[in-house]
Amino acid sequence: MEIRGHSLIAGDPAPPAQAGATFRGVNPTTGTALEPEFFSATDATVDQAVQAAHAAFASFGASSGKVRGALLRAIADRLERVREPLTERAHLETALPMARLQGELARTTGQLRLFAQVAEEGSWVNARIDRALPDRTPLPRPDLRSMLRPLGPVTVFGASNFPLAFSVAGGDTASALAAGNPVIVKAHPAHPGTSEIAARAIADSVRAQGLPGGVFSFLLDSGTQVGVMLVEHPGVKAVGFTGSLGAGRALMDRAAARPEP
Repeated sequence: MEIRGHSLIAGDPAPPAQAGATFRGVNPTTGTALEPEFFSATDATVDQAVQAAHAAFASFGASSGKVRGALLRAIADRLERVREPLTERAHLETALPMARLQGELARTTGQLRLFAQVAEEGSWVNARIDRALPDRTPLPRPDLRSMLRPLGPVTVFGASNFPLAFSVAGGDTASALAAGNPVIVKAHPAHPGTSEIAARAIADSVRAQGLPGGVFSFLLDSGTQVGVMLVEHPGVKAVGFTGSLGAGRALMDRAAARPEP
């Protein structure tokens, strides 16, 4: 499978005019830089991804559990179809044993199918209806109704030590999609090729299910700039992060400092 090295905005490659600084994946066993070059997302790319996610939320957030479950199963099926190039690239970029990576891929697809079941079953919304009690004393009680609802665009950070199960198609992405939230993944620079293969599987699944492209975007970056922009962007409503204590606290501080935390 050809790896192209570009971010995906609503499933489509970012245009060449929005190609930022380049970087490469590295084979940790030999220290050799791997092909191809990857292009960091720019400010414009980040904003376009968030805007696309916001536009997609209008329909995806209101979609049924059946629709979301079908998407999650389609992603799992497509990941299994690219099993060989996905695990081979992950082995090159991480030096993790193939048996470990194959098991992690199985865990990843299992998570997706588990969240598909949860989305379809529906009790996670915790719907409650408290009927009005007009004769209650000393004061009447009004009719009260509540349920859990999707928040909006969610940013997911790929983890360095789990290139599949806590990365582009991992549990954070699966749970966000199951709840009806569009996802923008910020790939980890340690395994960009692995991340791109998984991202294209998700984007292709979104397209095949007839959903808005903004349901999923994928952004590359060799450092921290893109991640900071996403956390601070007012269009992003939640963040899923697995990583170091220092990085997590830094992101928490930036999230808490927003006008809308």
